[in-house]
Amino acid sequence: MEYEELALPSRGDTVVVGLSGGVDSTMTALLLKERGCNVIGVTMSLWTEGDLPDLPIAAHLHDSCYGPGEAADIEECRVFCEDQGIPYHVIDVKQQYKEQVLDYFKEEYRAGRTPNPCIRCNRFIKFGALLSGVRSIGIEYDYFCTGHYARMVRGKDSLSSLYGAGEACSSRPAQIACAMDATKDQAYFLYRIPSDVLEKVRFPLAHYTKKEIFAMARERGLKAADRAESQDFIPSEYLDYLFSDKPSVPGDFIDMDGKVLGRHRGIEHYTVGQRRGLGVSAKEPLYVAAIDKEKNLIVLGKDSDLFCTGLIADDLVWPAGYNPRKEFDAFVKIRLASKPVKARVAPYTPAQRETAAGDSCIVTFADPQRAVAPGQSVVFYIDGIIAGGGIIARACKA
Repeated sequence: MEYEELALPSRGDTVVVGLSGGVDSTMTALLLKERGCNVIGVTMSLWTEGDLPDLPIAAHLHDSCYGPGEAADIEECRVFCEDQGIPYHVIDVKQQYKEQVLDYFKEEYRAGRTPNPCIRCNRFIKFGALLSGVRSIGIEYDYFCTGHYARMVRGKDSLSSLYGAGEACSSRPAQIACAMDATKDQAYFLYRIPSDVLEKVRFPLAHYTKKEIFAMARERGLKAADRAESQDFIPSEYLDYLFSDKPSVPGDFIDMDGKVLGRHRGIEHYTVGQRRGLGVSAKEPLYVAAIDKEKNLIVLGKDSDLFCTGLIADDLVWPAGYNPRKEFDAFVKIRLASKPVKARVAPYTPAQRETAAGDSCIVTFADPQRAVAPGQSVVFYIDGIIAGGGIIARACKA
């Protein structure tokens, strides 16, 4: 199907820009101002003192999106907006963030799954609670823009034609496409944002490389040009502190044949594919191959044991809510850092006693994929356009 790229805001449009203090969001605001837009800067307030008890060396969290460095970030955004004559607001979304991201993150890990907090945050906080907060203080806007590297497009034909056939659908929703700079593409993080929200969303950095953005920021003398790249969520070395609200339950490490190899600290401290921090001696490297929450077991295997022929996904989302309910070919990604792989996506009916969150699908890879982690997202792409996605329920072996 052919697509047209959606136009960026133009002179006179009122545009709300999500600011973090980093170079991407700062340049987004400045580029829009240079286009003659009426720019309004907003920042989410997420951090609550005490969320991470007894956190050492808190300054190391300054460059993460969630942490005690938030006050410094907000001050940098305030100064930037003041210098540029941009109205600025801080929107308090602490409670929504705790419920939708922090609590979800901990519950998923304690269930033996590997969640993606950034995807959850984009859906419910950055493109949800934040915008509700903006409207609650009386701000009306034409567009909402962020510094994500992605594009907004609209198909020239009906949505149903994207999947080749199926139930008729005349909808032509706004859809997310991959950025021109594949090394910085962030479309994967955005796949769960509803189509009605996307109608007013634009990504002004879509056609720039990160190197170009830094160069443009330096040309304009922006302080953000000298700031280190921000980290998503919080660094892994601090996760123990996030889980300190409840005692971990130790259990056994076992091999693929069920032999006990040692003791683990608690399943929330591990994820499929993990090698470091296992504390188990072996003749060859061992990795987390599976996590059995019901029996509180961590299954270890060789690298070859990590490869899967497919996966089952549930909690599916589709552009405009349109479920094709048919098989189709796509490229899929099972994590942000993985390369897209050819796959067949088909409807799946859960077996007896198999639970699912809504409709399910089975994804069969053209080539086996390594470390398919339940709880992570699988995202479907057709011609570089997001065609749907869901949460990985389990991996499928040959």
